[in-house]
This record gives sequence, structure tokens and C-alpha cells, in this order.
Amino acid sequence: MARRPLPRIPHLPSLPSMPSGATARIARGREIARTAADSATDVLHPLITISRGLRKLVGAGRAKWAATPRERRGPALFVVAACVMAVALVPYGPLLALVSVMGAAAWQGRERPVVRTGPDEAETERLRALYEALVPYFSVPEDPSPLFAHGGDWSKAFGDAEFDGDGRPTRLRITYPAYFTDGEAESRARIEQLLFAKSGRGREYLFDWDEEGNQLLMRVLPALSTTVAAQRFVTVPGETVLGFTDPDAVQRTVPVLDGDETRDAPPVVWRTGPRSTEPHLLAVGQPGSGTTTLLRSVALQALQHGDVLVVEGAGTGEYACLVGREGVLAVECGLSGALASLEWAAHETERRLIAANRARQAGHPAPEDTRRPLWILLDRPSVLGHLAAADGRTDPQSLLQVPLRHGRAAHVTVVVAEQFDCLDTLGEPVWAHTRARVVLGPASAEQVRCVLDATPHTTPTPHVPPGRGYARLGTGPVLRLQVPATPDPYDDATTETHRQAVLDLLPPRQPAPAPAAPPMPAGPPKAAPRMADPAEADPPEAEPRAAAPATDEPPLQPVPQDVQPVPRAVQPVPQALQSVPPVLTDALHAAPGAAPPAPQAPGPLPQAPQPAPPQASPPLTAAPATPPAAGPPAVPDPLPGGPRTAPTGG
Repeated sequence: MARRPLPRIPHLPSLPSMPSGATARIARGREIARTAADSATDVLHPLITISRGLRKLVGAGRAKWAATPRERRGPALFVVAACVMAVALVPYGPLLALVSVMGAAAWQGRERPVVRTGPDEAETERLRALYEALVPYFSVPEDPSPLFAHGGDWSKAFGDAEFDGDGRPTRLRITYPAYFTDGEAESRARIEQLLFAKSGRGREYLFDWDEEGNQLLMRVLPALSTTVAAQRFVTVPGETVLGFTDPDAVQRTVPVLDGDETRDAPPVVWRTGPRSTEPHLLAVGQPGSGTTTLLRSVALQALQHGDVLVVEGAGTGEYACLVGREGVLAVECGLSGALASLEWAAHETERRLIAANRARQAGHPAPEDTRRPLWILLDRPSVLGHLAAADGRTDPQSLLQVPLRHGRAAHVTVVVAEQFDCLDTLGEPVWAHTRARVVLGPASAEQVRCVLDATPHTTPTPHVPPGRGYARLGTGPVLRLQVPATPDPYDDATTETHRQAVLDLLPPRQPAPAPAAPPMPAGPPKAAPRMADPAEADPPEAEPRAAAPATDEPPLQPVPQDVQPVPRAVQPVPQALQSVPPVLTDALHAAPGAAPPAPQAPGPLPQAPQPAPPQASPPLTAAPATPPAAGPPAVPDPLPGGPRTAPTGG
């Protein structure tokens, strides 16, 4: 119970008849009375508390008796009398009952902290200023009893007001007149902008319009967590987690590892495949807003069940961690490689469609290679477009028409990332077929509306962390989005935790192909047959071949059978070069300026053909024509199913 000081006796120094001793006695008596009152209050405080509690218990009993129907009062009195009789008969019953009543009275009469039920003076002034600012928007001169009027009662229009420690509203329910045009986006935008400016900038507000009840609920949204790193999410094939949003925005949660603990987070799930209504994605943002991080996160999730083709227009090496990995078809940074890869992707899409159509007509399931998802990630296509225009070559975006138009049926998904300053360079197929849209980084409401075709229900803030933005899938609502942290693991500025998280998700590297060794001969090499010149085929009479002049050089010794030639890590010699005349071979192996070697004596090594005696030498016939060489094996293209080109050579 709060102590109430005794009334002070006013000091009357103006009375000249009162002596100074009397004044001192009055002051001393006043101090004695105050001390006695404080002492009595301290001594009687338990009694005062119990008396207050008994008064509350009696009041509660009377209210309960008044609320009891008349037909139930008789049985209630009987039960009370039986309880009193039972307590009286129990040993020490009355004493225990008295102690219980005193305890209940002391509990009811205790001092409780005062609970504030309304705004204080500073908060009231803020609400009154907000009410006056809304008067021009929520009132018309023809209204006989306006809800909003200058100098009116703001308590009729505002409710459920909550404030933070600085006195700024964090939650406010506004009731507006029925004639306000809440169905027009421009009218709602003006009200939202006004509330954002008057309630405090730097925070993100959510505006929930109840058009049926003519009410607007404004509340401050908490910041989305930025501590969720790249990891394996609990999804099925065909689902990709773009990021995370507010708990009340979606009806699904997935377990994620946030730091050292596991919690359930609401994801923004993008579904792809033949049955998806948003098969392709467009991500737009400012430099450093996180569009490359989003594409890297999508690539890591796509590599679980499909193949990925990356085309980077900026050429900064942001996707170097994907080079040589299993499932990564190519990572192109140049114009020539980008054009070749996108052209192959267009042909691959057509091939998949044709193969699936033929299998369906024959009553067979689609081939396995046509059902494996293919992802085409194109980052900054405007840069490649400028280079192509300068060189007079094809714009890479024109090669995306087939994958964008027919990619859904062929299990081909296209993801394009671009910046706001180059949106005008995006072609019509990109805008028409990318129904899943993402905006990252700081952006105005007009920029968000240009990309998402809708205005978000929250106020964009000027300063946001990387990967923070909005997402809209098809015709759904605009959702807040925070992309999982997926930095470049080869960047020096990346923390060790995030670097290890990305490296754990990367697939293993593809084994390097072993160099092909030339075939080993089983025995001594045999002389290749001499190739006949087509111009000299079937001559009327061939002259005999003259013997080579004899020299003093010792004959070559035969190579033992157990000695094998040392293999060389070179490409196999083409068949056309293996059939070389012996004379040309001897000339190639001879030292410059030396005479051609003499024919060898008969032995294990092959000998040059010896001329027959002139009188009995038959005419030299043309050597049998050898079939044309098949050429070296086609160089495998890094893209499966793509065009294979063999290098030209002798």
C-alpha cells in the first residue's frame, strides 16, 4: 500500500503575536506526528493488506452470488453449509480454515505494479499528429459526420496502438471511411507513403488492407535472418529454394542449420519441370545486391539432379568453383564460347523434343537423356550483347528463344540475371517467358513494380544486406526474400564457415582423360605398302626402280623381340600418315646433307624391294589402292549430345 504523507501545517511567520517557541513546538509536533504515522503504517501494513484482500474476496463472493440463478442458490447454500460443518468437525479445522482465508486475503490485497493501458503524453501527441496528417485523404466536404476532421477525436479512428522504446509506433490499426478508394493502387500507395514518413523511416512496414472491413493494419516487420548459409535443403526433385521469407507469408517450413542450432524456416520454393507454371526465372538487382549469389545457390541445388551450363557475361570468374565439376557442362566467359554453348543448348532442346515426341508416338516412355534436367544460367547477357553488336555477330539472347519457348516440355530451365541499368537490353522472349521474378538490393517502388508487375505490401528500405529483396512466382503475392549466403569460395573476403559450406556442396571434379598411347606392335615393324599416285595408275610400261648406291656404313642390327618401344604421350598418328613410302621414310630419318642409306641385307627387318634383272623384269604395277583414312576420332565435345567437331590435319 502506498504511503500517504500527512497534511503539512502551513508555517505562519506573519503572525506577530505567536512567539518563536510556539512555532518550534508546532514544527516539532508535526515531525512527531509524521513519524508516528509512518511507524503505524509499517506496523499495520499486514493488517491493511489483509483488510484490502478481504474486501476483494467479499466483493467477488457477492458478484458470484448475484450471477447465480435463483434455482441454484438453495443447493449452493447447502454445499457451503456442509463444507463449514465438515471443517468444524475436523481437528484443527477452524484454525486451518482461518489461516487459508488470511493467506488468500493477503494474496488478493498485495500491491501490484501499475499496468499502463494507454499511450503516454508523447505517444498521444504522435498519434494526434498522424491523425491530422490523414485528414485530407480520409475526408470529403460532403460527409456530415466525418471520421477524420481537423481537431477531431483520434481514438475513434486508431486502435491497437503499440510503440517501441523510442516512442515510434510498431503496430496501429486504422479505421477509414467506406468512400475511400482503397481498391486503387495509387490511393493505397499515398497512404502507405504518408504512414511510412510519419511513423519513422529506416524500418520496413507491412500494410494489410481489409477492404471489406474498411480497416488498415500497419505493423513493423522484423529483419530477415542473414545467418543461413548454403546447405542441403529438404526438397524433392524439381523444387529449388530461392531464399526465406516471413513465417506468415507461406504455409511451409524446412529445417535449416542457422549457426550452431537447427530451426524451421519458411522457404520461398520455386518449382520447375513440365508441370510448372513458372519454368524460367529472371533476377534483377544493383551491383553487389546478390544476383550472382542467387545463381550460385541455384546451381548448387540443380547439380543434385541435373546438368548445368553457365554463361557469365561479366567475365569476373565468379563461377570458377564450378569448372571441371561433375554435371557442369561448361562455364563460358567469352563471346565465342557463349555463342557456341547457347547454340548447342537450342539444338539440344529441339533434339529432346523430337526424341520425346517419337517415343510418345511409339507408345514408349521418353528416353532417359531427355528427362534429365538441363539448367542454363546466364549472368549479365547485356555485356555479351554489346560485344556481339561490336563484332557484328549474333546476339546471345536470340539463341535463348527455343529454350525459353519450349524448355518446359524438354526439361530445360533458363535463369537470367541482369542489373537495373541494362533492363532495356533484355529481349522480348526473356520478359515473356520468365514468370518467376526476383528483385534484390535497394530499389524504389517503381523499379519493383516494373520487374514484378506488382507493388509489394511493404515499404522498401534504402539500406539492405546482400541477398535481400522481393520475389514473385507467377501471379502470386510479392514476398520478402533473403537469399542463403553462397559466396565464391575462392574469394579472399569469404569467411571460412561460408567457404567450407559451399565447398561441401560442390560435386567432385571430373577425372582428367588419360592420353591415348599408340598401339604396340607384336613383333618387328613391317614396311608399309607404297601408295600409288592416281595419275600414274596402270602405266603402259613402268621403268624398273634403280638400286641405291652402296655405302660403307654398317648394316642396321635387328631389334630384339623383348625390347618394346617407349610410349610417348602424343596423339596417335593418323592412318594417312602411317602409310608413308620407305624411300620418303629413309629421307626423313637421314641427316641433312648425307647420302641416302643403302638397302639392307636380308634379315629380320623389312628390306626395300630389289630390282629384277633387266631381261626378266616385269613392268612395275601400281600398288593396290588403300581405302581413304577414316581420320582421327572425333574430339568429344564438353557438352553431351552436342555437335562434335574433329580437328583438321594431314
